[in-house]
Amino acid sequence: MKKEVTLYIVIPCYNEEEVLNETTRQLKEKIEKLIKNKDISDKSRVMYVNDGSKDRTWEIIEKINQKEKYFTGISLSRNRGHQNALLAGLMTAKNYADIVISMDADLQDDINAIDEMIKKYKEGNEIVYGVRSSRTKDTFFKRTTAEGFYKFMKLMGVEIVFNHADYRLTSKLVLDHLEEYGEVNLFLRGMFPLIGYKSDKVLYERKERFAGESKYPLKKMLSFAWDGITSFSIKPITFVFNLGIAIFIISALMLLYSLIVKLLGNTVEGWTFIVCSIWLVAGIEMFSLGIIGEYIGKIYNETKARPRYIISRNLNEEKSKN
Repeated sequence: MKKEVTLYIVIPCYNEEEVLNETTRQLKEKIEKLIKNKDISDKSRVMYVNDGSKDRTWEIIEKINQKEKYFTGISLSRNRGHQNALLAGLMTAKNYADIVISMDADLQDDINAIDEMIKKYKEGNEIVYGVRSSRTKDTFFKRTTAEGFYKFMKLMGVEIVFNHADYRLTSKLVLDHLEEYGEVNLFLRGMFPLIGYKSDKVLYERKERFAGESKYPLKKMLSFAWDGITSFSIKPITFVFNLGIAIFIISALMLLYSLIVKLLGNTVEGWTFIVCSIWLVAGIEMFSLGIIGEYIGKIYNETKARPRYIISRNLNEEKSKN
């Protein structure tokens, strides 16, 4: 069994002023208990990541950092989205920690699962995924779409842990390898299984959001799902190719049919059929070009190799200089 370790809990924050104080209160109790039980070292911290918030989020983080020993934070130069903010926190935290746990600020992730995650790490697992035990509290629509998302990702060939979001424990070893992945189009849920190493799961019951509104409405979730598919699978391109072959075969058969009908002298006007065929083929072509264009756009973003985030403030470093 592994010895006492330094833990960092990374929490991306975008306009979370309503929940930060309560999140801090609950995590402070958890951190102090873990330290008292010698599960983690006294150097362990909670690291808030301000993702260009427009409210008082960063101001609150600074006050918490001044008041509370076990809390620190970094601030991005502008809003970069949840995945980039999470990556910024992970890459920063690994410089100070042996293990890093990522979670959301809204207290929906059960913080009591942290104990089991650490236990499984000490048993030899380098990654421990937090997995929802059920979705009974979700609406029928949300439950159906969420479960459909994971199943569809599997169908598209993306290796992903069912009912796992971004609540996970990762070791410094794993994060060092994650740093080698340079893609701009991030889908971290699919990247960690690619890295490998021994892993396990911890089941937990997801709670209601403590306060504020969800930062992932349906439109954003659909965009996130599409990013995940196109970042990890070429099956949509294969689908377009197969669709093209199918249309070619159908067209050849229709041409043969038309010739036979003409030779038999049974020609019909066929205006409706021709018009419908044109619209159908044109629609499929536009759909196919859209999928191909999505991949070309991602290639364009990758070749520019722009930084995925810029950290403007790091309270850990600022404290060490004072």
